[in-house]
Amino acid sequence: MTIRKIQSADNHTLGTVIQQVFKEFGIDRPGTAYYDPQLFSLSELFDTPGSSYWVAEIDNEIVGGGGIFPTQGLAPDCVELVKFYLLPKARGKGFGKELLLHCISGAREMGYHSMYLETMPELTTAVPLYEKTGFRHLTAPLGDSGHFACSIWMQRPLI
Repeated sequence: MTIRKIQSADNHTLGTVIQQVFKEFGIDRPGTAYYDPQLFSLSELFDTPGSSYWVAEIDNEIVGGGGIFPTQGLAPDCVELVKFYLLPKARGKGFGKELLLHCISGAREMGYHSMYLETMPELTTAVPLYEKTGFRHLTAPLGDSGHFACSIWMQRPLI
């Protein structure tokens, strides 16, 4: 797997990949990233200062990605892990962990002190990955992501 920064030519493919993962797990419903208005214009979204998005490829085929975003309402030194999804062909091989560690490293380089995420119990392989990489469960959401369907909130220190 190779990891690289997002480009505008990636927008349609990434939006399709993310929606495919949501459909696979039966979570393509309101209050999730599935309906984010910028889902098919991620390169523009991640032009936002303090954000970054990385594309995961296998043999030059986009198989997912993940990013960090300074979500409204979070502390200035906290960034949210966002749009972190991989297609089935990229799972179970350590690629998710590699991509997650890349996002964590990127957040540290940008000066963030903690990382927050929101997810759902249906994403059964993601939650254990987050736990194994230092994320701890919270009892309530932080910030204002607009993803009201998420019921799992986690955070980890970066320093």
